[in-house]
Amino acid sequence: MTRSLQAVAYRRPSVLESAAGGQLLGLETSRGATPMGVKDHPQFFAGFLTSPQVASAALLAVADVAAARYYQQQLRASLDPVVTGNGDRLRFESFSGCCGVYARLDVLEPGMDGGEVGHGTTNVDVNNPLREALSRIGSDDPLHLRVGPEELAVTTMDGPVVEKKVPLPDRWLRGFAEAQVIAAGFDLRAELPAADAVRFLRALPRGGGRAASAGPRWVVPSGNTLRPTTRAVPGAVCLPGPERLIALQRVLRHATALRVYGPAVAGGAAATASAWEVVLPGMRLTLTLSPDASRGFSGEGGVLDALATDEAAEDAELISVLLAWEPRVDVADLASASGLTPERVRAALIRLGTSGRVGYDTAEAAYFHRELPYDAERVERHNPRLRSARALVAAGAVALDGALGTVTAEDGHVHRVRDEAGVLSCSCLWWAKYRGGRGPCKHAVAVRMVRRGDAAAERDMARVETDAR
Repeated sequence: MTRSLQAVAYRRPSVLESAAGGQLLGLETSRGATPMGVKDHPQFFAGFLTSPQVASAALLAVADVAAARYYQQQLRASLDPVVTGNGDRLRFESFSGCCGVYARLDVLEPGMDGGEVGHGTTNVDVNNPLREALSRIGSDDPLHLRVGPEELAVTTMDGPVVEKKVPLPDRWLRGFAEAQVIAAGFDLRAELPAADAVRFLRALPRGGGRAASAGPRWVVPSGNTLRPTTRAVPGAVCLPGPERLIALQRVLRHATALRVYGPAVAGGAAATASAWEVVLPGMRLTLTLSPDASRGFSGEGGVLDALATDEAAEDAELISVLLAWEPRVDVADLASASGLTPERVRAALIRLGTSGRVGYDTAEAAYFHRELPYDAERVERHNPRLRSARALVAAGAVALDGALGTVTAEDGHVHRVRDEAGVLSCSCLWWAKYRGGRGPCKHAVAVRMVRRGDAAAERDMARVETDAR
């Protein structure tokens, strides 16, 4: 597994300190992207939080996920949360060290008062002393929030005084991207009122052990609650590794509702990912779970088709110019502005997701613009299936024959790829094991690459013939 060290530098540690008229929560920012380009220590907000205790608990929940490994818990990993200013809201995101849980806190307009929200994305420092201080916030304590340093601090302090270096595996980056792609296929499946939501979540197992190895659980809406079922049935939602929702315990007493999202499932379906959103006063806290506690998002393969096309790469460059740190990216508006079809816009957004340039909000069923502060272009370069597929194409190992493609692998075995209503299946062991549940195999990706290349060549030839006439 490829790793690198990610260095994040802050002017000083984030602190909670006494201030005139209440307390000041100063969240320090690292180097980040803004509409004016990359900037050291950008400031995104300076104002009050309307629900200080709720916001503090929710921010701690996001930090919990950043510091957690829900699988192989003896290994520790921690990456500071990412903060994005979208003009009308602040988003705090994190991803677990085991690559299986994605967390996001959306602080919406009703949750803030007295300050404008800027635009951009960077890391934010959440250290242990700050965590302890946040846990002691009282409900009646006025809390001023500053995301980014004061201008005075920027102009009078030279160089970083706090630096963290943490390992950044490619698998972690791929998982961050895959979680957004998978969530884009979710729909709202259930909504529980506050009392029923709290009752349901508090009844879930909190530890690992047997609970973690018991296999996927399923729940189905029943009145104002969710009842367990032993298998997938229409309308059911997968609850894989329910102990991974432990971070939501921090905010349960403030919850006003629980919303559950997932893909449509048929009877007997395999385990799927799902998203669990706790609605809070002026905020939303969402945890997205991979299909199994031992299975991170990095191997799901949802981005492979978009990565495999040169057309999507060119479209992504065009769409990226039209993104403006919008909190809600509208596909129809982008299609109109770019002249592309909605399908090509969606493929371009998936590709942009792989470099951390868009996320997906299940509550609003829309992408949002952000720029992850990591070298996330490594996601494409080090995706093993994509890399293998390109090697097969370069070696001339793919032959097409109508709805059938044959791929001669490196070991000499011939694999047959069939097109069934636009879905490519394969005779290889990967397809036999996952049946498309973790994206296409390398042979199917290679066949799709060659097909698209032939189609592009035909279009070019047709244009040449038209021009000649």
